[in-house]
Amino acid sequence: MKENHNHFFAYISRMRFINRWALMRNSYTENIQEHSHMTAVLAHALAVIRNQFFDGCVDEGQVAVAALYHDAGEILTGDMPTPIKYYNPAIREAYRQVEQVAVDKLLGMLPDELRPTYSAALSPAASEIQQLVKAADKLSAHIKCLEELKAGNTEFRQAAEQTRYALEDMELPEVDYYMEHFLPSFKLTLDELE
Repeated sequence: MKENHNHFFAYISRMRFINRWALMRNSYTENIQEHSHMTAVLAHALAVIRNQFFDGCVDEGQVAVAALYHDAGEILTGDMPTPIKYYNPAIREAYRQVEQVAVDKLLGMLPDELRPTYSAALSPAASEIQQLVKAADKLSAHIKCLEELKAGNTEFRQAAEQTRYALEDMELPEVDYYMEHFLPSFKLTLDELE
């Protein structure tokens, strides 16, 4: 009898081995597991803000789960640096296809009965969920830049500006609200937070 191996969760646990910002000198490393957790926290917050203040009706839990898994494919592909990933449309499209193959491979590591649920988590169909996860992903990157700048690492100055402009260009009221009410705290030291 053939033993059935379902490796999905063993692969997910390996997210901690994939570092981000590979082309940048970092004062501290950030892996995709840490990034995914922060992105999920931020995506959930953006969904709550949308629902509470801007007449939204998005499922906050679905948004958080989609954000938690948004970089899962990078377990198999690695984290491609942004300047390369977005160098031109052909590279971006090719990488999108590679990411989809990685997601499909991960889904193939689950029992058939679980695949629909995890497929919805890894590749959410609702554009509203995709929009909030994308915003949270960019917000997480911006926060990383702010923390690096706070640590005196000027290598992240341009990335901080680019991520801030990208967030502003989204023209999402929940993002603007978060940036006004919560983002300034990330520039403070622990003593200043008290």
